[in-house]
Amino acid sequence: MKDLKYLFAYTVPLSAYISFESEGVLTYTAVFYAFVILPFLDIITGQNSDNLSKEQVLNKKKKWIFDLMLYINLPLVFGLLFFVFSKIQNEVYTTYELIGLSLSAGILLATNAINVAHELGHRKAYFERFMSKCLYMPCLYMHFYIEHNFGHHLNVATPEDGATAKYNQTVYYFWLTSVAKQYKDAWKRQFELLKRQNNGFLSFKNDMLWYHLIQPAYLFGVFLFFDSGVMLFAIAIGVISFLFLESINYIEHYGLRRFKTPSGRFERVQPHHSWNSNFNIGRIVLYELTRHSDHHYKSSKKYQLLNSYDESPTLPLGYPASILLSFVPPLWFKIINPLVPKAMR
Repeated sequence: MKDLKYLFAYTVPLSAYISFESEGVLTYTAVFYAFVILPFLDIITGQNSDNLSKEQVLNKKKKWIFDLMLYINLPLVFGLLFFVFSKIQNEVYTTYELIGLSLSAGILLATNAINVAHELGHRKAYFERFMSKCLYMPCLYMHFYIEHNFGHHLNVATPEDGATAKYNQTVYYFWLTSVAKQYKDAWKRQFELLKRQNNGFLSFKNDMLWYHLIQPAYLFGVFLFFDSGVMLFAIAIGVISFLFLESINYIEHYGLRRFKTPSGRFERVQPHHSWNSNFNIGRIVLYELTRHSDHHYKSSKKYQLLNSYDESPTLPLGYPASILLSFVPPLWFKIINPLVPKAMR
């Protein structure tokens, strides 16, 4: 039964569904759930830094149920998108309600689309990587697949990485720098990959070019099937979702640095180059993304096998509460800055 704990990750889509079915303040149900209920549950259930034994690792590594729980998110996310698009087209909402629906849909995409896409994007099987790209599509952030896998994991905690927030950098300024640099670097990685394979810009293997065809086609499809208002809603929730992603990037690597070795190269990525959080509910809802140190240390390791490391800097709050805290920079700096290793400041 413990293996089924990750079914709790579907409570976010459930809260989004309630938002989509509601009017008035209840359109903010997913927002309230993500940033009030989940942090409260994190506090109540506490933290767990225990790691699996070798026998447990071998057992859980082979179980298909952990993969299936990821795969279900693909039809679930697109089913809920179709549902909310239909509601937007057929119902009359106030501006206040539209904001609630947008935020709720953005949270759905950030947690059960982008987060799952991130996990599947590290897999070897083609169909899993294909699902990853499909889930990035409504978030309008397909280029993240290239930059994250071929750039971020190589350059994390260095000045070359757009997704690593600098010490004393606010989350709002980080949104601007990270979004811009990761997009630019995604093109850079793509050109490197094409050159390595002796392919030109118009090659069938130019994924960045495909992404710039697929995402507009998705939005045009929304326009044709629904209307222009729904298309604008689709754009808005895509932007909200990737800003939530960048907020997660912010808290995962804020202020941490890798130093250069005598050879002039940056030291190898270690567990102390990412922030960890062992709060139980956040771990489950985000498919262990909060054990981010081990993910960077061994990116091919599946989510159910990730370890906690004593040497990793640890957030004093779970991910949802940490994101909220980052939205108030003075409070974030006051609480988190003293926890950043002195040598890295």
